[in-house]
Amino acid sequence: MAASGKLSTFRLPPLPSIREIIKLFRLQAAKQLSQNFLLDLRLTDKIVRKAGNLTDAYVYEVGPGPGGITRSILNAGVAELLVVEKDTRFIPGLQMLSDAAPGKLRIVHGDVLTFKVEKAFPESLKRPWEDDPPDVHIIGNLPFSVSTPLIIKWLESMSCRDGPFVYGRTQMTLTFQKEVAERLAATTGSKQRSRLSIMAQYLCNVRHIFTIPGRAFVPKPEVDVGVVHFTPLIQPKIEQPFKLVEKVVQNVFQFRRKYCHRGLGMLFPEAQRLESTGRLLELADVDPTLRPRQLSIPQFKSLCDVYRRMCDEDPHLFAYNFREELKQRKSEKKEKEDDGESHRL
Repeated sequence: MAASGKLSTFRLPPLPSIREIIKLFRLQAAKQLSQNFLLDLRLTDKIVRKAGNLTDAYVYEVGPGPGGITRSILNAGVAELLVVEKDTRFIPGLQMLSDAAPGKLRIVHGDVLTFKVEKAFPESLKRPWEDDPPDVHIIGNLPFSVSTPLIIKWLESMSCRDGPFVYGRTQMTLTFQKEVAERLAATTGSKQRSRLSIMAQYLCNVRHIFTIPGRAFVPKPEVDVGVVHFTPLIQPKIEQPFKLVEKVVQNVFQFRRKYCHRGLGMLFPEAQRLESTGRLLELADVDPTLRPRQLSIPQFKSLCDVYRRMCDEDPHLFAYNFREELKQRKSEKKEKEDDGESHRL
């Protein structure tokens, strides 16, 4: 690692503004990719400050676009910044930044959904999970179209301690549509409480740090944008496989306005639904008339723990999908109707 004194005093030389970069390389936000550029460097500086102390840190920036946040990260005295950009139109502008910060900016043309960040940084950065977070950070102004699938992918990686989390409890500072940011941080009972709230909060300390008005972006999105900071917990609040937790939580929230027993029932085949749902709720000590948003994470933990025991008793249970059963029943009904029609003929 380079000497911290030298790194902490690094500043980029004078460069064209982000607005000028956009004009110079004739960049336009692609609507189909839900791209929105953040041009105000005071706001990009604020996002980077909220990520924590980045002096001598290794940073992975997703979706750098024309490089607004990229500049702020470089000015924060990082050891190295890795940017992964799918859109080739942005590469020349990022290369200009790389030339202005020799040895600090590494540009990868690739897709953040498939990029293997676990091989990107030095092995020496790895820390035991129980230690303080490593000097590795993820920062990004995410396109709205990938933000939810990407955070779910990273949460699953976190639960397995792979991907960006092979280095330890890597912190993330990311942008989302304000509504999604509010869901991620929503407390028990709030209207924004959702599947995302549980999946994020059972694994992380989640903070919705501040909101950026839509007018700060070009083009202006129809919504404001929330900046969210994630710090992985040393001990997850639910200690079951990610896919099992996800299945229970998804089923509960698919009927978000109904009582929770309605969604939980969909975990079981119709023939045993009533009995198994009652048993699950009784053993988990959860009131069946609570709405999904009223369930706390400890209650979800109880539900997941009991459901796991039920799956261990019945090896076919976890693979059960009520939609598949519904599809099969419809298919069988159609066959009977077709048979009846042919007999009449």
